[in-house]
Amino acid sequence: MTDVILRTEAVGKNFGKFRALGGVSASFPRGALTSIIGPNGAGKSTYFNLISGAFAPSSGKIVFEGRDITGTAQHHYAKLGIAKSFQITTVFPQITTLENVRIAVQALVSRYNVWRPRAAMAELVETAGALLNTVGLWDRRERIAGTLAHGEQRALEIAMALASRPRLLLLDEPTAGMSPEETRSMMDLIVKLAGERTVILVEHKMKLVMGISDRLLVLHHGELLAEGTPDEIRRDETVKRVYLGQREH
Repeated sequence: MTDVILRTEAVGKNFGKFRALGGVSASFPRGALTSIIGPNGAGKSTYFNLISGAFAPSSGKIVFEGRDITGTAQHHYAKLGIAKSFQITTVFPQITTLENVRIAVQALVSRYNVWRPRAAMAELVETAGALLNTVGLWDRRERIAGTLAHGEQRALEIAMALASRPRLLLLDEPTAGMSPEETRSMMDLIVKLAGERTVILVEHKMKLVMGISDRLLVLHHGELLAEGTPDEIRRDETVKRVYLGQREH
């Protein structure tokens, strides 16, 4: 049996009387790149917010590495081994790219130790530099983060997410607002990252993820419509009907 890193059991979410997500049950294999796709309003963001701890589900259960994490506070996720990058960029715009990542690393290793020896600080900088290298931003390390291009800021945010050395990386529409060139670079980075950890990606551009995903989940009207390999999803008649007439960018 495939090693499952995360699974949801009949997970649902209500906002008042509005049912944003029905009972979605799905398993995410360890070491795979799984994309959650669907038209606008399909429930992708709600599902992402549930599995990333931003929302508590109204019903159902979320299990990570065999442990029930339903309702766990979001700030505990890094300790569990889960990191996330949201659709809205959350970098510190006034400081350098390197400082952004150093702060992310330091927050994890010295949460309660403000007075760190100089040697330890050098180690943090070295770790931060390695993470910038991973996401292709080493040559931008001295740039003020707010002056980076949009795609570079998204890559920086991912470097900050990687500071906790997650076993599971969650990405919410990482190519939103990007130029075609930036989109290609981001997709290359995601494939690279997926070679070293499990990645779950939320995306509404179906064609974009077909070529890089190991598995896909298709949501529609808050329900799980289909799941499988890209080839299986391409052949699925129900998926074809849902996407017929849907304009993709």
